[in-house]
Amino acid sequence: MDKELLSILVCPVSKAALSYNKDTEELICEASGLAYPILDGIPVMLESRARVLSEDKSESKTNGKTSHND
Repeated sequence: MDKELLSILVCPVSKAALSYNKDTEELICEASGLAYPILDGIPVMLESRARVLSEDKSESKTNGKTSHND
């Protein structure tokens, strides 16, 4: 993910900064609890396409997913 692009993108819901999750190829917004997919190198910044982050972090770890931001 281009660091310059990441520095200017914000969550369309909360207007908070995003972090990049390399493992899932998503932009994560902790403030809104949403993860926006990156498809073919292009961030899809639509609330309707975002995945809701699990409220229980331990649940996501047991499913083989992590919430680490790279």
